[in-house]
Amino acid sequence: MIWDFRGPAANQTAIHHVIHLKEYMQMENIAHYGCESLSESEFSAMAFLIVDEVHVPKLRTALKPHRGQLCE
Repeated sequence: MIWDFRGPAANQTAIHHVIHLKEYMQMENIAHYGCESLSESEFSAMAFLIVDEVHVPKLRTALKPHRGQLCE
């Protein structure tokens, strides 16, 4: 699951979003395989969360990611 952020505060926003994603995952007791932020440029960043496919429908509804990608 991927969240995209744009603008001068994109990197800080992505970093902050990861904090909330990790808190949510802990609160809901859902295991994840990665939750990080990546700065793509000065004005573009993303936060991502890697989970088992079985959790995707619930998390998609609750967390509203901008896009997703299947990892194998």
